[in-house]
Amino acid sequence: MGLQPKTKNGTEGEKGHSCDTVPRMGIGMDASVTPIPGKPDTFLAQTTDFFYPLVDDPYMQGRIACANVLSDLYAMGVVNCHNMLMLLASSNEFTEAERDVVIPLMMEGFQDTAIEAGCLVTGGQTVLNPWVTVGGVASSVCSQSDIIMPEGAVAGDVLVLTKALGTQVAVNAHQWLEMGGDKWDKISSATSETEVKNAYRSATLSMARLNLIGARLMHKYGATSATDVTGFGILGHARNLAENQLAQVDFHLHTLPIIRNMVKITKACGISFKLLQGFSAETSGGLLMSISPEVGSNIVYKVLYVCTGSKRSDK
Repeated sequence: MGLQPKTKNGTEGEKGHSCDTVPRMGIGMDASVTPIPGKPDTFLAQTTDFFYPLVDDPYMQGRIACANVLSDLYAMGVVNCHNMLMLLASSNEFTEAERDVVIPLMMEGFQDTAIEAGCLVTGGQTVLNPWVTVGGVASSVCSQSDIIMPEGAVAGDVLVLTKALGTQVAVNAHQWLEMGGDKWDKISSATSETEVKNAYRSATLSMARLNLIGARLMHKYGATSATDVTGFGILGHARNLAENQLAQVDFHLHTLPIIRNMVKITKACGISFKLLQGFSAETSGGLLMSISPEVGSNIVYKVLYVCTGSKRSDK
């Protein structure tokens, strides 16, 4: 998706030869952007996603699922979501008691996060399935100025990531701790129960945190493109974003912020998460944005304090 000039006869013209623009439709990045016929400067931004539970707490799983769906809108700079639908599957292997506890908590977490984002869940679909799945649809009616198309990066821009990597490793390490066995035996020599639980808590809170502030900062500081880091890992998503730029640019990633102790656990477990190679899958990951170097330090400071709540070290 992007913006392309249109000539008076409605055909595509050369750059600079038109006074109006229409969305350049095609393979998009994170959310679809559709012009509304007969409504000037009115677009429907929409996205959908769902997945299996990955944390023990059904309420937090609902929060993570909602944050993950909304993240695709935020990656396009769309900060206002006007409507959400929930897609939910309850396991047909649940007992009635299990269902009556897990499903309402998951729905509550999803709804609470939607309210935090400033919108409501107005409907959806619930089915029976062999496995629990949760996700939804997020929609926003917006103008062109509300959208930051993922195509404006230029040489010299800096790249900023708003969340740490390593959520997949943290979740798996916690599962191995809970289950015991060979996998926990492998990593227990390199880490401790406390370190694993702390990493799991950090990952859970990170995945449940909205990328809303990051999207607002994109507008404030003039981000030139963005995507959210999820299933393809940071390198996979960075490659997709680089290839989508109008200008010929290369992205160079020289520093990977990673949840504490996940590197040594990755090395000890004997499983190729490809964390250090940039291909470890993330869930509800941060926004990866390109931005002018003149304001890059400002947005990093805001991300550190506002998005993550971390303390700054001057050492």
